[in-house]
Amino acid sequence: MERLEDPPDVVIRRLPLYARSLRYLLDEEIHSVSSQELGERINVTAAQIRKDLSYFGEFGKQGIGYDVEKLLNHIERILGLDQSWPVILVGVGHLGQAIARYDGFHSQGLRIVGIFETDQHKIGQKIAHIEITDYALMPKVIRDTDVRLGIIAVPAAEAQSVADMLIDSGIRAILCYAPIILQTPDDVWVRYIDPVAVLHSMTYYLARENMP
Repeated sequence: MERLEDPPDVVIRRLPLYARSLRYLLDEEIHSVSSQELGERINVTAAQIRKDLSYFGEFGKQGIGYDVEKLLNHIERILGLDQSWPVILVGVGHLGQAIARYDGFHSQGLRIVGIFETDQHKIGQKIAHIEITDYALMPKVIRDTDVRLGIIAVPAAEAQSVADMLIDSGIRAILCYAPIILQTPDDVWVRYIDPVAVLHSMTYYLARENMP
């Protein structure tokens, strides 16, 4: 499959949504879908879906639509989901513990292989059968296991120093739950999950309803 040109990041962000919707279609025993039908499920236009997929080749046929299983397989290969990706987690507060126990990672090609913490009272305990390891040992574990994905679940004041150590140790993609914008090199990909910021983006609309 020949890629025509590098797609914008916004396209890559939509691909997992397409994959998830295609899995739901297979669960419903639907094996063929048009771009219009797929778009209605994720609030994307049919034209946008066709344009997004065109970055990676030709899929589907006019008037027939997409073979759901084949398109899902193509997207999973594009996203690298035809292999298993090891992940490390830093921070085992309430949020970190919830992340470590989340069953959805393993079923989607992701497996947490290391959990790190500075609190000596937590080191040596296990979460979801994974032993919590001393944060100081993290660089060695990353290098020994060739992990490239990291999750940060520490307070904002600690997040930048954690990110620096992750990157220095070889991590090239970070999912950050801390409410902070990390300073990272251009060749490191960072995504943020900040529930408070998301809720605040919605309170704007609620507050607007009350404006005279």
